[in-house]
Amino acid sequence: MDMGLYGKTALVTGSTKGIGKAIAIELAKEGVNVLINGRNDAEVERTVHEMRSDFPATSPQKATADLVDIGQREALFEKYPQIDILVNNMGIYEMMQYEDISDEVWEKYFRTNVLAANALSKFYMPKMLENEYGRIIFIASEEAIMPSGQMPQYCMTKSMLLSLSKSLSKLTVGTEVTVNTILPGPTLSENVQQIIESIYPDESMTFLEKEKDFMRKNLPQSEIQRFIKPLEIGRLATFVCSPYASAFKGSPIRMDGGMVPTIF
Repeated sequence: MDMGLYGKTALVTGSTKGIGKAIAIELAKEGVNVLINGRNDAEVERTVHEMRSDFPATSPQKATADLVDIGQREALFEKYPQIDILVNNMGIYEMMQYEDISDEVWEKYFRTNVLAANALSKFYMPKMLENEYGRIIFIASEEAIMPSGQMPQYCMTKSMLLSLSKSLSKLTVGTEVTVNTILPGPTLSENVQQIIESIYPDESMTFLEKEKDFMRKNLPQSEIQRFIKPLEIGRLATFVCSPYASAFKGSPIRMDGGMVPTIF
């Protein structure tokens, strides 16, 4: 299906691996020129090279920056003042006990997972409104609406993104600019795969066997009993970016594998 995105420009934050890279790839498949972002310039360069090789009809560009740093954000804005699509994917997470979380950690998560995304949205959304087209997507988590208690500092920030998305969407009434949030469930990123492999060092087991055993023991509430593939999130995000998804406004869009037990 042609998503009607050919020639658009998208900034996908944290797009050198995991969900961010999957979104960048799926957008490029639709002819989108993707700005690849990450803090490590070598990783950004490698990803851009891959994209140019795999999708020669597009023009991927480097957008190396630590988006928490105000100066580096400003430099990025100067280099790329106009985009059609912003995917706020960048984020940090770690399992932590509540009593061990210092104020500095709370502030770090707030700056990284919320304030950086808000700053990008604040800069680009007015330009999208002027151009009468734009897409902003926040990547949250099922933890935003169903906190496990294992990483409260992360859950807090992801819940904030839901509120921010709804607030910004109210500013787009009657326009072709949309602001939405995607809530993935447990996803098989490179880091997650490494964790599973470390838990099951038995080389006689296939990864599928390891995955099934892990899900059964640790995530029995998952209805798919496997990790979500990043490309699944990438394809969903691409649709939400398309003209066909213009009726999604301030929506929390779940792809959680059945993790959330409630109707809403």
